[in-house]
Amino acid sequence: MGDVGGCLGWGKGVIMNDSASGDTAESLYAVRPECLDDVPVSRFKPRRGKTLSARKWISAFSQDGHLDIAKVISRIQRGGVHPSIKAVVWEFLLSCYDPNSTFDERSQLREQRREQYAAWKTECQSIEPTVGSGKYLTMPIISEDGQPIQDLSVQVADIKESNLFVDTPVSDASSEKNILKWKLTLHQIGLDVVRTDRALAFYENDANLAKLWDVLVIYAWVDEDIGYCQGMSDLCSPIVILLENEADAFWCFERVMRRLRGNFKSTANSIGVQSQLSTLGAIIRTVDPRLHQHLEDMDGGQYLFAFRMLMVLFRREFSFVDAMYLWELMWAMEYNPNMFSYYESSSTNISKDVVPSTEDDKQLKKYGKFERKNVRTGGTDQQTSLSVFIVAGVLEAKNKRLLKEASGMDDVIKILNDITGNLDAKKACKEALEVHKKYLSKTRKS
Repeated sequence: MGDVGGCLGWGKGVIMNDSASGDTAESLYAVRPECLDDVPVSRFKPRRGKTLSARKWISAFSQDGHLDIAKVISRIQRGGVHPSIKAVVWEFLLSCYDPNSTFDERSQLREQRREQYAAWKTECQSIEPTVGSGKYLTMPIISEDGQPIQDLSVQVADIKESNLFVDTPVSDASSEKNILKWKLTLHQIGLDVVRTDRALAFYENDANLAKLWDVLVIYAWVDEDIGYCQGMSDLCSPIVILLENEADAFWCFERVMRRLRGNFKSTANSIGVQSQLSTLGAIIRTVDPRLHQHLEDMDGGQYLFAFRMLMVLFRREFSFVDAMYLWELMWAMEYNPNMFSYYESSSTNISKDVVPSTEDDKQLKKYGKFERKNVRTGGTDQQTSLSVFIVAGVLEAKNKRLLKEASGMDDVIKILNDITGNLDAKKACKEALEVHKKYLSKTRKS
């Protein structure tokens, strides 16, 4: 998969038919036979003429490597991405690479990023040698006050005790504090890793579990402000499965976190995803005031029941394959051609204020449907992600049941739990766009 994806990504001399490598790619996220009854059945099937195929992907590149992103985005919005090319297409959807770059420019950037990841990994290894060893930790190695914990007998790491604790020179108290914070999260990441997508055959291999753990612990080291929070493993897992090279997987995950890291940034007074929940409330209050009032009357006006959907991007509501399909539909609809440049010049969280308020029609074709609508309407809604409107669309679809059957929050949760495994990704996005259009119309009139 990695070699095929790599060739397809650079588009040099590789032509494949629409079904090529599909079986190989899909086997990466095959469900273990004994778990088949416990996971939702996938609804996604590649459709000729709608799904972005390997052949269409290659044809979208110019001779020197410039990508016709408008052509690609249009096809993905109709039918997602063929399994054989998901990895490389995702890198563009997440703005890891500039569509206007050449093959050589992307190769150079890829190599630079791999070197940077290797440097960070070496730095982490000097502090905790389990990193990069092919093993992972599920028991704490230090106490809250920084003292080593010597009993490692039940850890999932076959490493000599004498090598586990390295005296790492620190320059100041703040560095020492960061190291302590990072070491305290290592086993927590491990515990989440062994629970993540455990029904998939891919994670029967301990080396793959270690790969997921490595990416997450290195991200936690690099992003000192956020570190690691529960839920990140759910977002990282599909990327680790799709991208064979660990460094490439890290950078793809880093781009996902650029979009979502605000969800994980909590304070003593608020949870990170609270701003999105507040926006969700504002949307429902605008498009469906009766439903909003009904939820408020049941003490559900804070919309906490939608916490999980927004935090891990509907991983629990869809099968693994359908969640990936939903993500690529969302990323295509949210696509903004300016974000690569913004990411490369900024270390802060995504800010869509860089989007110009007016564009000619040719330029607008490079934007996804959702983002294009925001640009055309002057950007009044540009801090809100499509995922919030997907939740709003789900609530609207369940409007009658919620109004008729829900007399308390337990009923709301039960009704919403019924959607697990029964949602259609494309339909969910379509309904989200309809709610978005209605919301923009009503806010303009008010």
